[in-house]
Amino acid sequence: MDPKLLELAQHVGTFLIPFLPYLLKIGDKAVEEASKKFGEAAWDQAKALGNKLLRKERVQKAAEAAVALPDNTAIQQGVATEIARALEEDRDLQQEIARLWGEDQSAGHAVIASGDRSVTIGGNVSGSTIITGDNNKV
Repeated sequence: MDPKLLELAQHVGTFLIPFLPYLLKIGDKAVEEASKKFGEAAWDQAKALGNKLLRKERVQKAAEAAVALPDNTAIQQGVATEIARALEEDRDLQQEIARLWGEDQSAGHAVIASGDRSVTIGGNVSGSTIITGDNNKV
């Protein structure tokens, strides 16, 4: 599989994970909650990506599993794996997701870090030290 395709799938999957509970229960209440929690621009981006990707049965099933077991990192990684497979099988979908993700990146939207000790970076951190965890001393 193309490494760039894998990288795209990983980025999109990581971005979508915190949105999945809302994307899977689309309705007025879910939209309102997600918009408040993540901001309208991030929610709109997640909806655009989710609307394309969750049409694929394997991506949908992986997303449902990730929502059911949110602390299981292997299952979360499975979302990215299924996204990569879907993109590899469907060239049109691949181009559409790359376009949507490219728009997201050019608009300066941030990826949301989700979970304990998560880190998100909005620029270059070369030469920096990032420490997460408990009772660390620097």
